[in-house]
Amino acid sequence: MRQLFLALIATTGGLSALIWLTQSLRFVSLVVGRGLSLRVFLELTSLMVPSFVAVVLPITTFVVTLFVYHRLSGDRELTVMQAAGLSPFALARPGLICATVAMVVTFTLNLWIVPASYHEFKQYEFQIRNKMAAFMLQDGVFTKVSDALTVYVRERGHDGSLKGIMIEDDRVANSRATIFAERGTMLVVNDQPRVVLYDGSRQEIDHRTGRLTMLLFDRNTIDLTSSKNQENRSRDASEMSLSELLHPDLTQINIRDRGKLAVEGWRRITTPLTAFSFAMIALVAILRGAFSRHGNITRPLGAILSVVGLLALNLMLQNLAGRNMALIPLILLESAAPAFICAVLLFGPEIRAGRETAAIVRQTQEG
Repeated sequence: MRQLFLALIATTGGLSALIWLTQSLRFVSLVVGRGLSLRVFLELTSLMVPSFVAVVLPITTFVVTLFVYHRLSGDRELTVMQAAGLSPFALARPGLICATVAMVVTFTLNLWIVPASYHEFKQYEFQIRNKMAAFMLQDGVFTKVSDALTVYVRERGHDGSLKGIMIEDDRVANSRATIFAERGTMLVVNDQPRVVLYDGSRQEIDHRTGRLTMLLFDRNTIDLTSSKNQENRSRDASEMSLSELLHPDLTQINIRDRGKLAVEGWRRITTPLTAFSFAMIALVAILRGAFSRHGNITRPLGAILSVVGLLALNLMLQNLAGRNMALIPLILLESAAPAFICAVLLFGPEIRAGRETAAIVRQTQEG
């Protein structure tokens, strides 16, 4: 039990860290380009870690169970325990407990922690892209606040005052403007970054006539978010709760996305079952079969190929079920059936032997 849990924690942590490292690289340019700190980068990317753990935990449970039991078999420890009279169920009990714990943890991650953390991640990313970046204006630098908004500040004071401001505002396609101001001040209104400009001008070109129009102002306020419509962004399926996925509000979603939402909901339910099924495959590969003095690589290799095949089949079923919701029950069957089949193969002879022994005892007592 100790070997299983220590190996499971180490393997899951190491693999999750590796995935976090590779996935977080795509956010380096976002953070560096916005001039944000290392703390912001770590806070943003750490919100993705629960989803990584939920994905790798069923696989690491299989790998750890297979490795630990195979090592026990190679060191002849399983042979000694079997000779001492331990049943297959007694030998498999530590692996079953480890698989059950992994299944419960995956359920907790999929149903509560991952949706909440992914929602926070999307909110934080949105805040960085559309709000926080506006406060990272640097002296003498053209800061690209968004794809359609560029700000230049000649000088910035510690109190938030700005001097020598130029803004290129292309957020409205037919009304692109260049704004100049002698000075300005950064403000936050309703959690939105704004800059109040003083003594400036707003220049636009009428594309129909080609004439330049200029508006002089003493005071003007500019919203520095990339788009007001983005404030009410549509939520991703990974952010929704299980009830929202299985019983969506059809007035809020596209009818074509209903199958994808249902598949996502059933994926959260069935993925934890695969952790138990994969562990059972590993137990059957090691505990069932004749002992070989020279070792046997065939059964572990067969178990690995079986798990790879089940993962590929699961992905295929999810893609098909997204188009045809009648195939969704096959996802549940594919996740739970291997555990049941392996339980019959591993514990079936023991159960039958117990029944036969009980029948002999009854006959003896009756005789």
